[in-house]
Amino acid sequence: MNKLRKVILYLFCVLLLLGFATVLFISIHPAFGGTPTSEQKETYRESDNYIDGKFINDVPARDLANRSSNSSINGNSASGDKDRNPAGPIPVSPIDWERIESENDSLTWLGHSAFLLSVDNKKLLVDPMLSPVASPVSLVGINRYEYSEDIMLHLIDDMPPIDAVLITHDHYDHLDYQSLVKFNSKVSHFFVPLGCGAHLVRWGIPEEKVTELNWWEEAEYQGLTVALIPSRHGSGRDPFNIDTTLWGGWAILGNRTRIYTSGDGGYGPHFREIGDRYGPFNITLIEGAQYDRNWPDIHMVPEQAVQAHLDLDGRTMMLMHWGAFTLASHAWNEPIERVLEEADEREVNIIAPMIGETIMLDSDLQLPLTEWWDL
Repeated sequence: MNKLRKVILYLFCVLLLLGFATVLFISIHPAFGGTPTSEQKETYRESDNYIDGKFINDVPARDLANRSSNSSINGNSASGDKDRNPAGPIPVSPIDWERIESENDSLTWLGHSAFLLSVDNKKLLVDPMLSPVASPVSLVGINRYEYSEDIMLHLIDDMPPIDAVLITHDHYDHLDYQSLVKFNSKVSHFFVPLGCGAHLVRWGIPEEKVTELNWWEEAEYQGLTVALIPSRHGSGRDPFNIDTTLWGGWAILGNRTRIYTSGDGGYGPHFREIGDRYGPFNITLIEGAQYDRNWPDIHMVPEQAVQAHLDLDGRTMMLMHWGAFTLASHAWNEPIERVLEEADEREVNIIAPMIGETIMLDSDLQLPLTEWWDL
């Protein structure tokens, strides 16, 4: 009996030390980000979407504990665990900096939910997760797919000066510590949801270069209007700060082009309200990948993404949140196949450019589909 007690005590001490080491590592390592100040938290209390120190969704999302038994459409995957990663390098397009630096409105997909936009000759980055691993530490995490050309290697160095970066939320596959630190000297301003500014300030980005917005708040910037708009999701960079920062999508309104980017989030009535307020959109960038029955309320399946596009009063749709990382149990290219089928059935104009390819937005966007993902 005494021996058993000693073993139990030893195990308890080991677990206690591991727990202490974990907390210490999270508090010290900068990639985990910062924490809003007490003064900031006091101002958040005035918001309807902030209760008891946490942000909430307008339409509640079910607890993770209740999601495992859910059999909604969000879990319907034709592929199951098959082909979760590409069979070989993904074909990508070399970056055409001449097209990007022209005065024409354009869009360049950088994989997953990262975009380089040109609107009214302003260069904007959305969720620039450009690192090889989606993780706070490079040794542990989800690796980016292999590409046919290493367009990511010198991408940040080769970019022209960036007028603004827009962040949708602080999950690692959207807010990347390593990329943001490198962008500090190249970016004029950062727009983020409430609370996310603390991460950037901890990473050395001057506070005066960061603007935090709540849902439906707008900012005028160099002739553009940017508005943070609701999504149905969550936030957090470690187990101790879940939902302590806000999440959302962005409406980017220029003289010629109106762009919507969803960030992450489940389907809900907010899409129609966004369309009523800010539509029609020339193009909608909508997540409809990385879906699973374990999170039916905070990610959409491809068919829901098409419906969201219609609710938004969009003219052309593009699927995002794929092409870089495997975060769910369906085939890596299943989302694009499903969304194309649904778009055809619903008569929705959809584009699917290669990663790295620049699309000019001053055209009718009737682009041929090359099915580059069919490896």
